[in-house]
This record gives sequence, structure tokens and C-alpha cells, in this order.
Amino acid sequence: MFSLFFLDKYVAIIGDIVDSKQIKDRKVIQHKFKNVLADINTKYSEDIASKFTITLGDEFQGLLKSRNNIMNIICEVEMAMTPIELRFGIGIGEISTDINFDNSLEIDGPAYHRARKMIKEIESKRFQYTERDSNIMICSEENNIEIDELLNSILSVCTALKSKWTDRQKEIIYAYISNDKNQYKAANILNIGQSSVNKALSNARFYSYKSAIDTVNTFLSKDRGGTNG
Repeated sequence: MFSLFFLDKYVAIIGDIVDSKQIKDRKVIQHKFKNVLADINTKYSEDIASKFTITLGDEFQGLLKSRNNIMNIICEVEMAMTPIELRFGIGIGEISTDINFDNSLEIDGPAYHRARKMIKEIESKRFQYTERDSNIMICSEENNIEIDELLNSILSVCTALKSKWTDRQKEIIYAYISNDKNQYKAANILNIGQSSVNKALSNARFYSYKSAIDTVNTFLSKDRGGTNG
């Protein structure tokens, strides 16, 4: 018997491009953005309640019915859009409207409100230098404040690790992630040696980052009631 902790809860993800108005060739970036989200919608179709869709040109949103791949989805979108910087708000909660699989703009509820709140909080903390920096934040329910704080602290450390990555390291990491986390496949795609892939991953402290991200994802995906059950 599951607890009521996540009963009938969904996961809303809202993301946007940082400083999008300063980006050259915004049409090219938007086209790339659409293709990346289309790939995510196909790859993770079984997890998705409402497809990831661009909403305001530089912003997207989607709704998950499964919590199994929250961080995988975010990481893959982030890496695919390199060197463009993104921020992500994750909201866990109820949905108050009917769910339209093809149009997330028609959906509303606490899950989306919490995701939006996190986007605003990330933005506000950019200019508060005494605050920890993070480009991903989670908000669930009022009685989960301590859990949210713990998860957001881990995500802040992940942001700190990512901030040291070079564009080349990001390219190699994305090739590694998108090719079954196989160094040889990544090396073949990039036309480099496997040892170069291994060196880049090690120098980027990628496995420390991955361990932290996996910890967050494992916690979020645990069966505590909800749509996974």
C-alpha cells in the first residue's frame, strides 16, 4: 500500500534560455531547440503526460507522469543545447485541468506553479552573490521543505561542477551520454580515441557529477505513491 506522499502527483518541468535576447541567430537556436525537444518526446514517450513544447520562443514546458527519468531528460536537453545556457524549474504536485498530451499550454495546476516559482527563484539568485548558484531547482509540497532543500543543495553542487567544463568537455560528455554512456561509441562519433574521451570525463569530474545527479533521480523515482504506482 503506497503512502499518500506522491499520490496522483505529476512532474512539471519548465525551462528557459538564459539571456536569450543576447543570442545571435535566435532563429537557428529556436530550430535546434525544437529538434532537441522532439527527440526527447520520442525517446521518453512512456514517461510523458504532455509533450515538451516551446511556449514563448525561449522557454519550454512539459509534464511527466513518471519520475524515473527526470534528471536524464534535463541533462540531455542541457547538453544538447551547449553552449547555450539553460535553467530548469521542477514542480511536483497535482494538475487541476484536463491533460492534453499534445499541448501543455492548456494544462495548469500546482505542479506548474511550483516549477514556475523555481524558475523565478533561480533568476533572482543570479544577482545575489551570497546565495548558492544553481540552474536547476525542485519544489514539491510545503511539508517537504527540508527534502527540497537537500535536493537543491545537491543540484547546486552539480551546477558548480558544470561551470568548470569547457565547451569541448561538454561536447564529449554529450556524445558519451547520448551513445549509451559508452566511451568507444562516443570516441567513434567524435573521431577521437577512447583514451581522449576517458581523459575528458575524468578532467571534468564527470563521474562525481553523475553520481550526484543519479542520487537526486533515484530519490525522486522511489515509489512513494503516485503515478508510478
